[in-house]
Amino acid sequence: MQRLGFIHDMMDVKVLILFVMARASYPLSCQEIYELCYQDDCLSYFDVCTAIPEMVRSGHLKAAEGERYEITDKGREHGALTEDSIAFTVKQRAENAVSRYNRQLRRSSFVKTQVIPREGGDYSVIMALDDEMGNLMTLELLAPDQRQAVRLSKLFERKAESLYSLTMAELLDEEDELED
Repeated sequence: MQRLGFIHDMMDVKVLILFVMARASYPLSCQEIYELCYQDDCLSYFDVCTAIPEMVRSGHLKAAEGERYEITDKGREHGALTEDSIAFTVKQRAENAVSRYNRQLRRSSFVKTQVIPREGGDYSVIMALDDEMGNLMTLELLAPDQRQAVRLSKLFERKAESLYSLTMAELLDEEDELED
């Protein structure tokens, strides 16, 4: 019976890994590589776990800090030569997955939260929003319990930009009224 899908052998797995790694802006763990490469039902986690050490030994990938991997110049060069062999739909889905991953990681580097227990049993939630130039906003709120502090932290991570925009609009709107 003919096998459907792009992945037919270990070489296909390695070509797809190189394609994904060349587009990743940050070092990836084995699990993240698998998740970004899983655009074809014929790919298994074990294929990826087998391919990565082989690609490190061959010099296409190198180990980075914290059991993560990044592509080498050799891997980037060989990946560019072989990426035409990847099925168009698999290539598009993988490229979209890597783009989403890069955006998500980039954004998470700009949004920071910290929950700090205080005397008396309540919690301080320190929330910061940065950009490439530095800190845009730091906000500290008091929460009566840990559950609410964690909830504030998670909601800020999701809505940091909106909160910053609302704050700026509200303050600047007030300023406009003072000028009139």
